[in-house]
Amino acid sequence: MRFSVLSSGSKANCTFVEAAGERILIDCGLSGKKAEERLAEQGIDPTTISSIIVTHEHSDHIHGVPTLSRRYGMTVYANEATMRHISKPKRADVFTTGQEFSIGAVSITPFSIIHDAVDPVGFVIQAEGFKLVSVTDLGRVTNLVREHVRGANAILLESNHDQEMLQACSYTWELKQRISSTHGHLCNESAGQLLEDIMHPELFHVVLGHLSENSNTPNLALECANRYLDRCGERRSGLRTLLCGNVYESLPTLHLDEPYQGGLIVAA
Repeated sequence: MRFSVLSSGSKANCTFVEAAGERILIDCGLSGKKAEERLAEQGIDPTTISSIIVTHEHSDHIHGVPTLSRRYGMTVYANEATMRHISKPKRADVFTTGQEFSIGAVSITPFSIIHDAVDPVGFVIQAEGFKLVSVTDLGRVTNLVREHVRGANAILLESNHDQEMLQACSYTWELKQRISSTHGHLCNESAGQLLEDIMHPELFHVVLGHLSENSNTPNLALECANRYLDRCGERRSGLRTLLCGNVYESLPTLHLDEPYQGGLIVAA
């Protein structure tokens, strides 16, 4: 199993996953053209991608979905409430939140998260003995979220804002309230607390995602995550990479099945 975060942030979100012979996108908030460019940078032919699985209907997650579906015949998977907001995909398959489904030999479990969308989900993706979890755009960590992220070998986790920066930035009071609410976005501290809670020696890759450009910085997010990870002792011994996603360039491809060479890569 391998994955690459092609874009992550308030403007556009898209992640590429390859496992068990299947190539899948999680969301596509990039334009069709920009998604093609990011895929080309990774050496990925979009005609080889079979599916797009969609977390929720906000434009930074679905903007390019209809275009890619119609252009390359990708099947769009979303729950019923979210699918209503996706304009004329060439192929569509409706899943039920909370019920596992399969794309080839890849098992996918969509689980409920709290966000100001119609029926938002995170995804557990399992294949080849590995578990990848993608969970962004959530206002708080629920017990259900904890249950699904435990045992992950890789996680894309929201670390949207620094609480002090959020209060000091130029956003309106209403927007600040939305972001910091239980139906908004996860702050650095909450992301760090979850990592401390679920860390285990076979969690290899952590990507901090959906960072705000106005109320966060990669260094703040990484410093906060490291502060909580430092409490984990030997439970963090297998961690290979701690990265921040962004909207301007894709991250390097991360492999879950490569032999561990030792050391930790930390990058903003």
